[in-house]
Amino acid sequence: MSLGGELLVGAVILVGLLGIVFPILPGGLLVMAAIGVWAAIVGGWAWGIFAAAALVIVLGEVIKYLVAGRSLKSDGIPNITIAVGGVLGIFGFFVIPVIGLFIGFVLGALLAELVRTRNLRAAWRGAVSASKAAVITMGIELFAALLGTAIWLVGAGIW
Repeated sequence: MSLGGELLVGAVILVGLLGIVFPILPGGLLVMAAIGVWAAIVGGWAWGIFAAAALVIVLGEVIKYLVAGRSLKSDGIPNITIAVGGVLGIFGFFVIPVIGLFIGFVLGALLAELVRTRNLRAAWRGAVSASKAAVITMGIELFAALLGTAIWLVGAGIW
């Protein structure tokens, strides 16, 4: 693949990594897709690089849900709290671009917990727990995508 092609793949990977930190795009999937396109163009041994990167990224996706679920379960937070937070986060994103996602998520989790517990202090603890779980999942996904990116960089450098 030409240098320009590899720079383009790298730019898409960068957008994917930013999509994890600023949840606008499905970042991990975008990173994996960019490496997949690179492998399809390069062919041969590049499919091994793609397989290794994809395995790391998919494992990161699975682990993030397991860790978040365990964290929420230990804090006694039901899945509905995350769902309501996610819906209000998406709504908030369109009302207040980028930061509205975080504000909407916390507000949604707080409201869901307030309805469930009928206690503002308990609801706030639940919203904080849900926010911690969201940050942990973001960190795990980013770490896995960065590892996948590192695998691609090694593979692209060898070729």
